[in-house]
Amino acid sequence: MKCISVYTNNFELFSDIFEQVLESPPQENEDILVEGVTVSGSGDVPEQYIERMRQKPEVVVMKEKERNIMILQHGNVFEICLPAEEEAV
Repeated sequence: MKCISVYTNNFELFSDIFEQVLESPPQENEDILVEGVTVSGSGDVPEQYIERMRQKPEVVVMKEKERNIMILQHGNVFEICLPAEEEAV
């Protein structure tokens, strides 16, 4: 899964910029500013990462079922985990 980190602990602000981040996500290892919030392309994370994070009591896990997007919130960061794009054969 591709991961994008959004550095804020403000859920309302995160919700306001969520679609903007998805429309033009940063590249891997790239930092961009969206409405004053740092957004970072964190690269790929394995499925096991989400399962490990899910078990921690300080992590909030949200899922957008329609697009199969997982959102992890812990500390001062939201992590948006997007399904890997299917490669055409």
